[in-house]
Amino acid sequence: MPREKILVTVKTYPTLSRKYGETVCTAGVREDGSWVRIYPVPFRRLNESEQYRKFDWVECNLVKSRSDPRPETFHPVDVNDLKPMGHLDTKHHWRERRRLLLQTASVYTRLQPLIADAKANVLSLAVFKPTKIKGFIWEEEEREWDLTKLEDMRQRTRQGDLFSEETWRQAFQPILKLPYSFSYRFEDEMGQAGEMQVLDWEAGALFWNCLRGSNGDESAALVKVRAKYLDEFRQSDLHFFLGTTQQYHFRAPNPWVIIGVFPIPYERQPELF
Repeated sequence: MPREKILVTVKTYPTLSRKYGETVCTAGVREDGSWVRIYPVPFRRLNESEQYRKFDWVECNLVKSRSDPRPETFHPVDVNDLKPMGHLDTKHHWRERRRLLLQTASVYTRLQPLIADAKANVLSLAVFKPTKIKGFIWEEEEREWDLTKLEDMRQRTRQGDLFSEETWRQAFQPILKLPYSFSYRFEDEMGQAGEMQVLDWEAGALFWNCLRGSNGDESAALVKVRAKYLDEFRQSDLHFFLGTTQQYHFRAPNPWVIIGVFPIPYERQPELF
């Protein structure tokens, strides 16, 4: 099968799966602007040379998921074959990122067509540009992983089902669960209000970094996260990378969540002479 070349734009915060253990949902676009979701990826178990960053090009062999009906979801044939092949930088005022993600890929500006396309199962990944950012909020969540999933993972780890490498089986610990969920409130170009949870790994990592910098003060850390995602990003031409969750793809009134943010600088206007 031909190898796919994909620009990674999304890495969600790790979650626990009874079947796959700790996994990360990775998504990105092909060179023609079409979207791909790569799941599952045991990202923290990959060798350092195989770990990819956002806006890295990766190459791999993929097969369409049989268990996930969403059109863009593919499984890696071999996760150890998921290779980073270069980085798309921000030279020339983000020219290449702008070309691929905002010009080649489709950009939605209204919520209703997104919801309709998800219900029709023709779309589960997209770029969305909010017209107005109204707020950035957080809610307290359970502070520990689901004990059933955690015990299933530990049992499968002891049996060698998840980790073939002995060192991983002995040393691996699940990532800390985020004690808060984050969401944006916004309006689309028709004035329709929306609220979507942010599942981006970078938001979770920022919280833990701010918590360390605030000597464990969660309130101070949360204020710093909001300053980044609301105050700073609102000064950019902010776009969202959206995805639907498999559980709610067909059932939720609005199945979309924010799986990545794209705070690109405003495009420069040509000088007049």
